[in-house]
Amino acid sequence: MEAIYEVCQEQAGRGISDFSFSTIARLGEKRGVPQAQSIRNASGVHYRALIESFAAGAPVKRKKKNNPESEAWIEELPSPRHRMLVNILLSELAESRRLVREVVPPNLEIYVDDRSAPKGSFKLNASERRALEYILSDDFMSMWHFKRGKVGDIIDENGQKVLKPGTIDAIEKALKYL
Repeated sequence: MEAIYEVCQEQAGRGISDFSFSTIARLGEKRGVPQAQSIRNASGVHYRALIESFAAGAPVKRKKKNNPESEAWIEELPSPRHRMLVNILLSELAESRRLVREVVPPNLEIYVDDRSAPKGSFKLNASERRALEYILSDDFMSMWHFKRGKVGDIIDENGQKVLKPGTIDAIEKALKYL
């Protein structure tokens, strides 16, 4: 019992908080301290009580995490409960990011096209079709003294462009496909 007490005193004097049965037995082997298994047995109840009293009195060293500077703000939170909750959320985020990297390789670009087709129809009704056909008709052209240009435009009697190039072609395509 004296040998165990001396070994525990030395551990406490060094500031070491390791008071495990195997450590005490190993350090006091030459002083007559019983083996770790003997301390754990039912007959070692007094040895365990002595060692556990030193362990309870030893300062508990908090294991320092290797927090990056970006996570240093967590330690500044005043409430331990909030620190714990933030650390839990942070670990869940890290796990989610790990899963995403597992599923989607890095540097892979994913484009999501969530545009849906318009609900309206793309067919011209009868009055729209008649209006476009009238613009292309000879009646409309002669009434306004227009003529067709070489590049699909409409020109008035003075040679001025009334409608831009490609207008006639665009109207004809609309009539054909719609």
